[in-house]
Amino acid sequence: MSQVTRPPHAPTEHPKIARGKTGVLLANLGTPDDYSYWPMRRYLNEFLSDKRVIDYPAWKWQPLLQLIILTKRPFSSGKAYESIWDKENGESPLMVITKEQTTKIAETLTERHSDHVMVDFCMRYGNPSTISKVREMVAAGCERILFFPLYPQYAGATTATANDQFFRALMKEKWQPAARTVSAYFDHPAYIEALAQSVEASYAMQPERPELLVVSYHGMPKRYLMEGDPYHCQCQKTTRLLKERLGWDDTELRTTFQSQFGPEDWLQPYTVEEVARVAAEEGKKSIAVIAPAFSADCIETLEEINEEIKESFEHAGGEHFLYIPCLNADQAHVGALCDIIDENLGGWVS
Repeated sequence: MSQVTRPPHAPTEHPKIARGKTGVLLANLGTPDDYSYWPMRRYLNEFLSDKRVIDYPAWKWQPLLQLIILTKRPFSSGKAYESIWDKENGESPLMVITKEQTTKIAETLTERHSDHVMVDFCMRYGNPSTISKVREMVAAGCERILFFPLYPQYAGATTATANDQFFRALMKEKWQPAARTVSAYFDHPAYIEALAQSVEASYAMQPERPELLVVSYHGMPKRYLMEGDPYHCQCQKTTRLLKERLGWDDTELRTTFQSQFGPEDWLQPYTVEEVARVAAEEGKKSIAVIAPAFSADCIETLEEINEEIKESFEHAGGEHFLYIPCLNADQAHVGALCDIIDENLGGWVS
């Protein structure tokens, strides 16, 4: 429990300081505040200006981004967001789900550690910002902060840029808390178990078993792999461990990559092309798709997979398309995340 007091032996005019808590700060990619043009443009500008995401020289990339891409893309992206927007809550699904995850994780950690742990979330792009949430935690008396990017597989364009922003936030603090970051959990047994349970539960609800499970991960330029990014290898291992846990053979699932952008070659096979191929060339009429790289449903799953990729499969002759939702605030997922958090809190809380 944090206490707002003056340091021992300090003079009476010394400001009172809150101390004593441990913070757990969850982080996800981000979301626009609204799907209209200017909120979309602000969000896309921040995202696409990140050198971890687009590493072209600024002199080459920024004119293209500011003069061409950001005059058109906010309209098309806005329509995509509008199609999935949670009208009841007035927020994107990613925001709604992240809030629910945070609440459930906070409840579980409070049961385990009383009120010694403060749990909150931030977004790498958009609101609430990483800097604002680190400031709140320090002001609330967090002497230690565990920063947890909610990306099971590490990538420079996701985990690394989230960590970068966390460290920038610490640079603004007069009295920095002790800090730790959670590493990728792509092979953590509790995460794999939660994935497997979600597949089993979804399959159990179907009148007929899908002929193939497509395990679709967010893509990235192949060049990043060749430069040393471990993302591709970690995705492949997640698929292998999921297959082994389910007790399946290699013919029952395959790894693909989605969301390619720009002129470079990206990790392949591309999900949108592969689902069409298995329908047209392999004659499969029924498939399921799961997206293990996303901890919460978002534009890439609800719009891209469940609309664009589904449409590609059906246009090629497919008949039954099942999207298996992200783990979201499922209790097995929350439990897995809390276990990972506790492992990383070792020595900080009892």
